[in-house]
Amino acid sequence: MQFQDKVVLVTGGSSGLGLAIAQELAGQGATVVITGRRQEQLDEALSKLGERASAVVADVSVIADLTVLFDAIKTRHGRIDVLVANAGMGEIAPLGSITEAYFDRVFNTNVKGVTFTVQGALPLMGKGSSIIIIGSTASIDPGPGLSVYGATKAALRTLVRSWTLDIKGSGVRINLLSPGPVDTPSLRHMLAEHAEAVIESLSEKSTIGRIGQAHEIGAAVAFLASDAASYINGVELFADGGASQS
Repeated sequence: MQFQDKVVLVTGGSSGLGLAIAQELAGQGATVVITGRRQEQLDEALSKLGERASAVVADVSVIADLTVLFDAIKTRHGRIDVLVANAGMGEIAPLGSITEAYFDRVFNTNVKGVTFTVQGALPLMGKGSSIIIIGSTASIDPGPGLSVYGATKAALRTLVRSWTLDIKGSGVRINLLSPGPVDTPSLRHMLAEHAEAVIESLSEKSTIGRIGQAHEIGAAVAFLASDAASYINGVELFADGGASQS
């Protein structure tokens, strides 16, 4: 198991993509720490991850929560070998219905949250460590109503390109994984009564003929975090069934 004795932090790991990522890495031997905003969801996730997993209630947009998180990891494990900055959110909000509250909420979670998660984790990361930031193909093809969400994911691309230079020589790699649509409860909730029709349309756009499954994103994260990707740094990997190429 290639992550045996590795300490992995997955933010937003209580459900959906985050949970699938945590399950993949735990299944490959990692000691996994997950975060989420609700204790009940975290407890449910831990029941699926096994005894080597632990959880910390944290909202990544709140700096005080991140301080508690990293203090807990430092005390319990002393280091972070792999950081998966997955926590994020988005809603459909077409131009004309975008509110200040919505704008702030999405940017605070998806941009501010990722920025201070990475910055807070770095002192606990050493040579050979890996950071994977979860983006989205919405950064290049947001679709109607996803302008704000797509803008936050495009911001992550710029951050990664600069951060790889900021930490040059540290031995820590940073890469961006941008999934296309993935069949998760959060996607179906966002699409509401239109879910089946939209998923069918998105499947037709994919050159593979379907949207993604959460475990496939987990496998892509495991590759980027592994020694097999030791010479891959500063890239954006699209995991979208080829849809962004069509």
